[in-house]
Amino acid sequence: MSNSKKIQRFSAPKGVPDYVPPASTEFLRVRNGFLHQAHVAGYEYIELPIFEETALFARGVGESTDVVSKEMYTFQDRGERSVTLRPEGTAGVMRAVIEHGLDRGQLPTKLMYAGPCFRYERPQAGRYRQLQQMGVESIGVDDPALDAEVVALADRCYKSVGLTGYRLEITSLGDSTCRPAYRQKLQEFLFALPLDEETRRRAEINPLRVLDDKRPEVQDMTADAPLMLDHLSPETQEHFETVTGLLDDMGVAYVINPRMVRGLDYYTKTCFEFVHDGLGAQSGIGGGGRYDGLMAQLGGQELSGIGFGLGIDRTLLALQAEQAETGGDTRRVDVFGVPMGSAAKRAMAGMINELRRNGVSSDMSYGDRGLKGAMKGADRAHARFALILGDRELDNGTVAVKDLAAQTQTDMDLAAVVPYLVRELSRELSEEG
Repeated sequence: MSNSKKIQRFSAPKGVPDYVPPASTEFLRVRNGFLHQAHVAGYEYIELPIFEETALFARGVGESTDVVSKEMYTFQDRGERSVTLRPEGTAGVMRAVIEHGLDRGQLPTKLMYAGPCFRYERPQAGRYRQLQQMGVESIGVDDPALDAEVVALADRCYKSVGLTGYRLEITSLGDSTCRPAYRQKLQEFLFALPLDEETRRRAEINPLRVLDDKRPEVQDMTADAPLMLDHLSPETQEHFETVTGLLDDMGVAYVINPRMVRGLDYYTKTCFEFVHDGLGAQSGIGGGGRYDGLMAQLGGQELSGIGFGLGIDRTLLALQAEQAETGGDTRRVDVFGVPMGSAAKRAMAGMINELRRNGVSSDMSYGDRGLKGAMKGADRAHARFALILGDRELDNGTVAVKDLAAQTQTDMDLAAVVPYLVRELSRELSEEG
């Protein structure tokens, strides 16, 4: 009878997806593709803390939002300070801009970020407790041309990874010149309805949140609610028309949705969302808007800003829904070394190291496998070239270079193989570009 104890096996926390090979290749392609588009548009990278003071999100995101009231991962640290895993990126970016004086130079300050956010939601397809996001923020200039740039950039991000079946919805949420009067009008409408206690409380704090309620009975009751888009001031109306006109000029297709209310309190003026009907109930894949009062609310200057957050998880699901030919590179390395014997392994390790120093992605076979088993490793890596080195080749001062695409093999001097591969792979990359 065995006395050994059964060792517990662990799984990822509920609602937290793993991205492992080969799916992780597509994850990186999408995330890096988004970041590349932002880089091309002049945005600089910022790395944000995973957790911040709880008050930052309560004040910056809005206490009436579901994010703050129901979904945040909040805990006391060992110093008895209340901290929260970041539920979104904008508040943290604004805190960093204020703290490090990034708003004191040339404006707008244009920043991009990527990483996980955390929300305690009921897990389902496309709704995770750890969600992966890429975002941008452009801070310091209230210019409708900047709004159009940000919206067009988000649209370009999706197109760059091969997504086609999405819809861009856009509206204006007004500003301080028209929101107060509209707020009063909307509250008068809502308080005349038989709302439950929690919804009535939400209407008192931020009545726009009620229009975002997904319950069919609430949607039916608010079907005839006054809409912000019908109560814009002349200034905000002109701002919105300029944004949509610029998008028309850029060839960015959109639909005006007057009932759109984003899930965060800080939005003003331009507000937009990307929707993909192939995802069912969780159809939103990204969005954003302008937030003219947020910086001052967090203790900074009275500067405006606009940004977006794109869901990487949901983009991947949308690509799957489209069964998109993404064109993702399945090649793990360009060159795979196959040494046969201890002396060959030592020589091969030096060649692989030299290739890596020259920027060529390379790997080699380990564990003293035979030629057939080692070549399977080259196939699994989707390598472009295999280098085969045994006693015969070592004695001759050569290495067998196998072109795995053309299925040809050539013996080459050991000293010449690294320059040859660097040159050949550079040429192919140039032709692909």
